[in-house]
Amino acid sequence: MKPKEIETRVEEIAQKLEIKQILNKYPYQVSGGQKQRVAICRAIITNPKLVLADEPTGALDSKSARQVLENFEYLNQKLQATILMVTHDAFTASYAKRILFIKDGKIFNELIKGTDTRKQFFEKIIEVQTLLGGDLNACF
Repeated sequence: MKPKEIETRVEEIAQKLEIKQILNKYPYQVSGGQKQRVAICRAIITNPKLVLADEPTGALDSKSARQVLENFEYLNQKLQATILMVTHDAFTASYAKRILFIKDGKIFNELIKGTDTRKQFFEKIIEVQTLLGGDLNACF
């Protein structure tokens, strides 16, 4: 890319993640949440085909988390990027199209969003998480 295009892209992503005001700061001058958003910006700036995200919203407030998830959604839907995300948070997981639940190192369950709304998908995630925490034999 041309330098001007790179600069425009950085400005655009930084604006979306609300980190434009810290672009010229050193890491020790910004908060943990801002550092996480910078890392996410760096990960998505090149329009990657695959993003590996380990608890990407863990240190973020709800507004920042939603911005990150919306950017992941954009990457997935518009740019056909695959997002492989690890999370324990049902809200964060509700942005996914497909979820694999792992318990004791094995796949416990799979959910596919299909035509569900995010709210309906969230409720299904909560149901599976409830089962994950308990003894399956006691449920059936």
